[in-house]
Amino acid sequence: MDEVFGRRDLIAPARLKELSVKSDGRGFLQLGSHLGAVVLSGSAVAMTWGTLWAIPAFIVHGVFFNFLYAGQHELSHWTVFRTQRLNEIFGRLFGFVLLFPRDFDQVQHFAHHRFTQNWQRDGELARARYTLRSYLLWVLGPTYWYTRLRRIVRFAFGVVTEPYIPASRRPTMVREARWHLAGYALIAAASVIARSSLALEIWLLPMLLLKPVHQLQNTIEHLGLPHIDTITLNTRSTRTNAVMRWLGWNMQYHTAHHAFPGVPCYYLPALHREIFTNRNSTPPTMSYLGFQLAVWRAFRHGRTEADYPDDSAWIVEQTAPAPAASRAGTSG
Repeated sequence: MDEVFGRRDLIAPARLKELSVKSDGRGFLQLGSHLGAVVLSGSAVAMTWGTLWAIPAFIVHGVFFNFLYAGQHELSHWTVFRTQRLNEIFGRLFGFVLLFPRDFDQVQHFAHHRFTQNWQRDGELARARYTLRSYLLWVLGPTYWYTRLRRIVRFAFGVVTEPYIPASRRPTMVREARWHLAGYALIAAASVIARSSLALEIWLLPMLLLKPVHQLQNTIEHLGLPHIDTITLNTRSTRTNAVMRWLGWNMQYHTAHHAFPGVPCYYLPALHREIFTNRNSTPPTMSYLGFQLAVWRAFRHGRTEADYPDDSAWIVEQTAPAPAASRAGTSG
């Protein structure tokens, strides 16, 4: 992917080659530690269900579970493991449990990388511009999960309308969605037959209800940055702690990731140092809380995403700029 997206002026080719080497060992360390945490927290939920201790266990488990998408994202880039078959196997497993089929995720995400912040072509911008209400519904989860579930069902019935999905890939999307629905139906049937609520307790409920925590990462990466073709300006990194960086598979170094998507997640801190820190440069960067407060300021008083200019940043650390219409003195 670096041949398509990479910024060759930011790093020496030899150093980029070093940082682009995949490792099965490093991949299993990251994936294994995250899956181990999910197993432990899920076991805690199952053992404490029906007691007050289940509440903190449920919260922790839901957070661990939702951040598995950080792993799916990396697996979709084929960068976690040197052995490509491992990326495929775990990518499909993660996509299944997260209700986010792998083939669709890869196509949508490629369009996102290829056309970052392009309203017409970025796969992640196939939405209406946010209002405060629509943003909150997305962050809290209702519209996020509705969109995911509806798409799987729609694809299963052969209805694929996303403009960024090539016609040649649509049959693959349909087959994938049908396999997912069949798998979910099998789990539901087995749960009914066994009279077990385990799938709800350690899978669906924590995943659905704790999605807002993971949305802190999903929303901070590009919202409020210029819709221009410059990775170092249209992609935001996140200022946070080591635990969150582990949980997010280092996707907090998001600007570095977009500059060179072929670099594995475990080398993103080094890549960030190479292309930013060592050059006395800093990409757009905010904290999770600072970002959400800035979004609130930007959307209050009835303002929407459409009120702000596409060619400049309007989600910033301290105060948001006045809407374009207000600066011009007219709404047009």
